[in-house]
Amino acid sequence: MRHNKVTDQEHKDQVDQEAVEAEQAETEQPEEAVEVDISSLQSQLQDLTAALANAKEQTLRAHAETQNARRRAEADVEKAHKFGQEKLVADLLPVVDNLERALASIDVEDESFKAVVEGIELTLKSFTDTLTKHQVEPVNPVGEPFDPQLHQAMSMIESPDSEPNTVLDVFQKGYTLHGRLVRPAMVVVSKG
Repeated sequence: MRHNKVTDQEHKDQVDQEAVEAEQAETEQPEEAVEVDISSLQSQLQDLTAALANAKEQTLRAHAETQNARRRAEADVEKAHKFGQEKLVADLLPVVDNLERALASIDVEDESFKAVVEGIELTLKSFTDTLTKHQVEPVNPVGEPFDPQLHQAMSMIESPDSEPNTVLDVFQKGYTLHGRLVRPAMVVVSKG
């Protein structure tokens, strides 16, 4: 029986020895494998971090582009509301001119034309009030310096009483809609 005990003890020692050797072999290999796994995980982490940063940047750009497109669309709609009447206003301005010419050509002192003059004046006032209500403003620059953005020079005359490039007379008033020129004023300008 002792023999069996020794054998069992030897067998147990041998199994323990093999287990220790296997454990040492396992611990040596996983360290290398762990190092390889850590470096590959770090590489993957860096790749994923870069991809996340890129995705965030693309999201921010897309958001900014969307906001810019919305602002442009809102500005376009606002301009369309503001200046959509420009063609209509330009077509109606000759009516104002004709009413002003009619008043200028009628003898105001003649009693027989008093009702006609009164009717034309009321019509003209109603018309100009309506234009003003819709932000259509006249450009009547008599005595002001010539501005090529608002005025169209029809002729130049010498005038010792006024400074050069001063508007002396207006053939036809100009008009602006919300500050934008619809029609320039046709003017006579003084020479230097």
